[in-house]
Amino acid sequence: MISFLPSHSSKFPDVSQAGPDGLLAIGGNLQPTTLLKAYAQGIFPWFNPEDPICWYAPPERCVLFPQNIKISKSMRQILRQGRFSYTTNQCFEDVMRRCATASGRQENGTWISEQMVAAYLQLHRLGHAMSVEVWLEEQLVGGLYGVLQGKVFCGESMFSLRPNASKAALIYLCQHGGFSLIDCQVQNQHLLSMGAVLISREEFMNILEQEKNAGAQ
Repeated sequence: MISFLPSHSSKFPDVSQAGPDGLLAIGGNLQPTTLLKAYAQGIFPWFNPEDPICWYAPPERCVLFPQNIKISKSMRQILRQGRFSYTTNQCFEDVMRRCATASGRQENGTWISEQMVAAYLQLHRLGHAMSVEVWLEEQLVGGLYGVLQGKVFCGESMFSLRPNASKAALIYLCQHGGFSLIDCQVQNQHLLSMGAVLISREEFMNILEQEKNAGAQ
């Protein structure tokens, strides 16, 4: 049964009450305290800019165990060539905005509204959100961002302005982030091809509970 949250509320129903599509609640707010409580319970916001805030906890979760990342032969060659360089947390807002305007998202609409940018930028400033930037020479060509829950990285979005730049960002995160799990939230073929798998909500919650208080190295 979908719950309707008052605008001041940061209290969520149990994730077991989510519908078949994962929709758990509508309303509430995007204050840092609310967002952190949501992610700690395996809940994330996902909604169109003109809609009320919608909160999801899917019955199946798309996740990537960093040690299981699949790197194709062609991608290994690209990485060996060293054409990309990497930073973390240098251009968080730029990464978010480029994710919002990534190919097809402007035409089809994006959930990364100004409201979302402001909310996650605040989380970043408080040390609870992280970005990876991929550079080609001095140009930002790819990246990703997400929310930190101990050793679980809750991925939100990624972008690529050059072939393979978003793949390079994800590989870098897996190899250098120090995380035990990357939460990809909703499956897509791109993520599955790189080693992501589907696990039950219960299994995801068990891992999250174990790892959310552990610091990534």
